[in-house]
Amino acid sequence: MRVHQVADDVFTIRGTDVNMFLLRDGRDLTLIDAGWYGDATLIERSIRALGHRPEDIQAVLLTHAHLDHVGALNHLHRHYALPAYTSPTEVPHAHGDYHESATPLDVIKRLTDRNTIAWAARITAAGGLRKNPVPHIHPFPTEGPLDLPGHPVPIPTPGHTSGHTAYHLPEAGAIATGDALVTAHPTSKITGPQPLPNFFNHDTPATIAGYTTLESLPADLVLPGHGPTWPNGISTAVARARENAPHQRL
Repeated sequence: MRVHQVADDVFTIRGTDVNMFLLRDGRDLTLIDAGWYGDATLIERSIRALGHRPEDIQAVLLTHAHLDHVGALNHLHRHYALPAYTSPTEVPHAHGDYHESATPLDVIKRLTDRNTIAWAARITAAGGLRKNPVPHIHPFPTEGPLDLPGHPVPIPTPGHTSGHTAYHLPEAGAIATGDALVTAHPTSKITGPQPLPNFFNHDTPATIAGYTTLESLPADLVLPGHGPTWPNGISTAVARARENAPHQRL
């Protein structure tokens, strides 16, 4: 099973070295992020394992427009007419108008051990070299809490990309931090909450500065884009990530 309940009506789907999250309200679902291109079938199977249908998804929310998060958006839209939303700043990034991401050469330079080589093979097989613009994505339809299952609240956290967004889930006491704050990554030697290695970030100092916004939120559970969930609160996660940031120079 790649889907696990982590809070009341909140589920993690573990894709190809990346996390996605389902929020449930009765029969209706919200999906946060969509993994790699090759994770589309995994998402469908995970939803059905919970007794739902992909058609139960009311919308997909995107933290940011990197390939390991937009992967299945076009598949889900094509087969189930699912809408997708992200911050207004991130929309042109998702459309493919510009790019703020690590290049294949950036990755190749860091293939220094078996773990990173195995990771590179996995993500290549999952569509890591495939361009995947998302023409149907739109900016959030409203400000503040979204009228979707879980009532997620978009939290601007620019840095990893210019329009990166975290999602506060007040009803669950949780926050989905996307790639602004993660708890592990195959290319990282650090354990626990951390920013991603610098070469993944459009602006690492801005990423760290955004932690000020995150740490004040009431959230006991941190749902990162990569790595295991963190049950010790967002303020503790931010403190640890700040400590780890100077060591994350890769």
